[in-house]
Amino acid sequence: MTKAGSRSSEMNRIYLDHNATTAPSSVVREHIGEWLESWGNPSSIHWSGRGPKALLRDARRSLGALLNCDPLEIIFTSGGSESNNLAIKGIHQALALGRMRQIGGLRNRYILSSVEHPSVMKPMLQLKSLGADVQFVPVDRDGKIDLDVYQSLLSPQTAMVSVMFANNETGHIFPIQKMAEMAHQVGALFHCDGVQALGKVAVNLKEWGVDLATFSGHKFYALKGVGLLYARRGLNLESLIAGGGQERGRRAGTENLLAIASIGAMAGLGAEILEKSRRMEELRNELESLISSRISGVHLTGAQYPRIANTSSMVIDGVDGETLLMNLDMRGFSVSTGAACSAGSSEPSPVLLAMGLSRREAQSSLRVSLGWETTREEIHLFVDALDQVVARLRSFRHGEEAMLGI
Repeated sequence: MTKAGSRSSEMNRIYLDHNATTAPSSVVREHIGEWLESWGNPSSIHWSGRGPKALLRDARRSLGALLNCDPLEIIFTSGGSESNNLAIKGIHQALALGRMRQIGGLRNRYILSSVEHPSVMKPMLQLKSLGADVQFVPVDRDGKIDLDVYQSLLSPQTAMVSVMFANNETGHIFPIQKMAEMAHQVGALFHCDGVQALGKVAVNLKEWGVDLATFSGHKFYALKGVGLLYARRGLNLESLIAGGGQERGRRAGTENLLAIASIGAMAGLGAEILEKSRRMEELRNELESLISSRISGVHLTGAQYPRIANTSSMVIDGVDGETLLMNLDMRGFSVSTGAACSAGSSEPSPVLLAMGLSRREAQSSLRVSLGWETTREEIHLFVDALDQVVARLRSFRHGEEAMLGI
């Protein structure tokens, strides 16, 4: 790969699916050999553990500075899914065992939005199967959450609220700070899946005001296999993995040091991240302007509300999303119809259905997510290809309907 995730040397492909994953940055690739030299176990007290322990400590400090939190509030995990499960199940188990003095009383209600990632949705449904009172807050067609319903669901019985910072399919940003304040007014904890935030916005956990927050390395130009859970100082949550005392007893298992070093290196970029984000937003806006001016029947999802800088979700009338994706792929463009974790399913996106779109609309969706290295030239090449493919697919459909007399 020539750069960090935009154009691949194989077939000169153009990658526009950065919400699914990002390619390791040049910073990461340049230092992998150096990090491999620190091969020891960071828990060892002899010489082989000193270098690895230093890498672990440095990564934790860099991330603490980037996120504005205490480095010891960071728990390293295998990724976003594990972090979300640890937040939800770890708190639930601590409550069940009577180890959550921070929120008193008998609390058994858990609240989440109707468009959460499966790694939040499924553990919540598991809690429901165990007797928990799990409630969903709806969103409208543009992804805006219903704060009146949210307020009505909050009560002294609420244990935790889990709402993502930004939706991975639409890019819509939720009012996390306000929602966390509302949760705290009834004594509940607030967890935020912030996986889509890193690399796109400035993350300040103290300003967010959340108790727990999830992040992932491979969405932030680091290696796969590393994530982290921010857990506010003083919170007691049960480890999901029984074993050693790593991560201060909150996540057993020898740390994935190479991947941890990679996300620590990305955190060190600091102010550069915001400049890259501003550039992505300019390109995203140009992309949407070009598509709207050249292709009829395109409906941008939630464009009037705050979105992360790189994401554009749209419904294109008269085409099937999967067919569109495959035709674009054959022309060398990597995009998606929704979340990568749902790829291969014949069902339309649950997120778009939860937003009130019809099955037909949801099956005509397309998500384009730009990266740090995406260029203006690539945007124009993509719009040219999209225009041609959409016209071709619509002509086929019109021909079929004419033959059937529709």
